[in-house]
Amino acid sequence: MGHLLGAAVGYGVLALAHSSPWAAAVAGGVTLAATMAARTPHSPACATAVVVVLQTPAPGRFVPLLLGATVLLALTGFAASRVRRGTPRYPVYWW
Repeated sequence: MGHLLGAAVGYGVLALAHSSPWAAAVAGGVTLAATMAARTPHSPACATAVVVVLQTPAPGRFVPLLLGATVLLALTGFAASRVRRGTPRYPVYWW
C-alpha cells in the first residue's frame, strides 16, 4: 500500500509544484514521513513518488497498474504465510 501512498503524494506534489528535482525530493520526503508515521517505512514507495514527479506518467494508466501490482503482492504474501507452517502470519498486524 506504500506505493499507492507514494503515487498519491507524487501526484499531489506534481499538482502543486511542477516537475523538478526539488519537487521530487519533497515528494520522497513526505512519503517517507507518512510511511514512518504509519510504522511501515518503505523506501521503494518513496522512489515511486520521485518517479511520478520526475516522469509524470498518465494517472489513468499508471495508477491501475500500480493498484493491480499492490493487490497481487499483498495476496501473494498472505497466501505464502498461510501455506508454510511456523512462519509469521501476514500481515503481522493491521495497525
